[in-house]
Amino acid sequence: MKKLLLVVTAMSLALASGCETRGGSAVGGALGGAAVGVGAYEYSAHRQMKQLEDDYKAGRIDKREYEIRKNQIEKGSILQR
Repeated sequence: MKKLLLVVTAMSLALASGCETRGGSAVGGALGGAAVGVGAYEYSAHRQMKQLEDDYKAGRIDKREYEIRKNQIEKGSILQR
């Protein structure tokens, strides 16, 4: 979660610096949209990982299934590694 906050903060700073010109505003808007999309995707991956850990701790899945699903989530995520 700290990494996600760091990424969002860095993107906000980049967006603010690009708002001085019309072209900068367009680029800033595009980057902002991309950042929101990535943030939502990463939050979803975080929730999936939390649910997976809860399932494993509750005994609903075994160690092998846990490792397979964890690997799948990590492959699709930038920050879950």
